[in-house]
Amino acid sequence: MSLRALLTIAAVPVLLAGTALTADAANPAVAPGGNFDLGIWQLQEPVGSPGSPTTISSARLQGANGFQDSYFYTDSKDGAMTFWAPEKGVTTPNSNFARSELREMNRSGSAANWSLAGNHKLSATLRVVSVTSNVCVGQVHLGTGGSSTKPLLELYYHSNGDIVLGTENSPDGGQTAHTVGHVAVGKTWSYVIGVSGNTINLTVNGTTTHHSIPSSFNAYKQYFKAGSYNQSSSSSTTKGARVAFYGLTVSHS
Repeated sequence: MSLRALLTIAAVPVLLAGTALTADAANPAVAPGGNFDLGIWQLQEPVGSPGSPTTISSARLQGANGFQDSYFYTDSKDGAMTFWAPEKGVTTPNSNFARSELREMNRSGSAANWSLAGNHKLSATLRVVSVTSNVCVGQVHLGTGGSSTKPLLELYYHSNGDIVLGTENSPDGGQTAHTVGHVAVGKTWSYVIGVSGNTINLTVNGTTTHHSIPSSFNAYKQYFKAGSYNQSSSSSTTKGARVAFYGLTVSHS
């Protein structure tokens, strides 16, 4: 079987060990849902009414003719699932920053909401095409269990190439930064965000670091997010963060 055939089984990108994902791995002529399994994701975009960004359901995202627009689309050259978040855009009530970002869902259409117990992984292969300051490309966010609207962790890419993990100190806020890698803008890299009990296991380009989760988070359930959550704001609609994904998978056990 050819490499192209292996990579495009079920029209879902698969990253083979030691193999770079190339333009042959995805079809640039279809919507992101034709190359990626988007049945467990909902999209939030930087448009809509103030404090209420537009969301696109899993059902609308799926398939070769699924949803795409200028904020979420397939790159016409390499087939990457691309997210664009300008510095000026509609934001959620608890953020000053715009985003084009996927939120984890269940296959049934309900919102994902899993406990810290077990093993949970978000794996991605991506490149930051452009960024003004820094951009969050992956999150574990707090779900039900309390009143906090904070993330458990955020993975940031900075314009100088630094990859930084931000771990929340408590559900009340405060974040500790850990530099976990460095990749030049425009270069492809990978991450695996793993949560197992009260430990975060983060792998960036094959190097793994471990970070403890404070017990104050035990009451909360969680969900994954991925995309372009821009971390700078201005009046500009042309400056921002553009992030291209070549692989994106979730697993729970």
